Amino acid sequence: MDPYAWSWNPEALAILGLAGGYGAGVRRFPAPRWRIACFAAAIVLLLAVAVTPTHTLAVHFLLTMHLLQNVVLAEWAPLLVVLGVPPALGAAIARPPVIRALTHPVVALPLWLVNYMVWHLPWIYDAALRNPNTLLHLEHAMYFLTGLAMWWCVFQDEPHRLGSGARAGYGFAAFVLGSPVGLVMALVPEPIYDFYVDAHHRVWGLDPLEDQQLAGILMAFEQAAVFFVVVAYWFFRFLSEEEGRGDVDRPPAPA
Repeated sequence: MDPYAWSWNPEALAILGLAGGYGAGVRRFPAPRWRIACFAAAIVLLLAVAVTPTHTLAVHFLLTMHLLQNVVLAEWAPLLVVLGVPPALGAAIARPPVIRALTHPVVALPLWLVNYMVWHLPWIYDAALRNPNTLLHLEHAMYFLTGLAMWWCVFQDEPHRLGSGARAGYGFAAFVLGSPVGLVMALVPEPIYDFYVDAHHRVWGLDPLEDQQLAGILMAFEQAAVFFVVVAYWFFRFLSEEEGRGDVDRPPAPA
C-alpha cells in the first residue's frame, strides 16, 4: 500500500455537507468575514485529515499521524467551527432542549473527556483501526461532536452564558484533565497499541515505540498550544473587565 495515497471516504461527504449547511445558515444569519474564515479553516483541516495522505498514514502506518488526526477532530476543527458560528445562528442552533443539555458546561466537559479516554483504550483503539469502514468513522464523529459541545460554552453565549473568568477556568480544566493521554503515551516504556506493532510496513524509520513516544509528545504539545491561547485570551479579558469595573466603582478625585 502506498503510504501517501489519497483516500476518498464517507467522512469527506459529511464534511462537505457541514460546509453546505453553514452556507445556508449564514445566508439567513450573516457572519463577519473573520467568522467565515474560521469556519473555512475548520473545513480545510477536516478535509486534510480525512482525504489526504494524512488519513492513509494514520489508519495504516503511524500512530503519530493518527493522534494528529484525533487532535484535529476533537479540538482544533470543533474550536474553529464554534468560532465560525455567528451569535444569532448559534442561538438558533442551541434552541432545542437536547442541544441545551449537551452544551451545558457540567455535561459537555465530562462527555468530551470520557469520549477521549474511552476511544484511546488499547482494545477499543485497535478495534476501530481494524474496522476502518464502520467503527473508525463512529470514533471520528464522536470526537468531533463532543468537541463541538465542549467548546460551545467557551465561545457562544447561548444557551449558557459564562463570564470571562469562568471560560478561562473551564478551558484550563479541559487541558489539565485531557492532557494525560498524550503524556502517558510519551512515557510508557513499551508500545500499547498492537495494531501499530503488527503493522507490516514501517515508514519514516520509526519503530513502534519511537512512533508512540513521538505521537505522545506531539499530542501534548498541540493540546498545550491550543488551550494556552484560549485560556490566555479569556484570562486577560477577565482582568481587563475587572480593571474596568474597578474604574467605574472608584470614587471621583476631589476637585
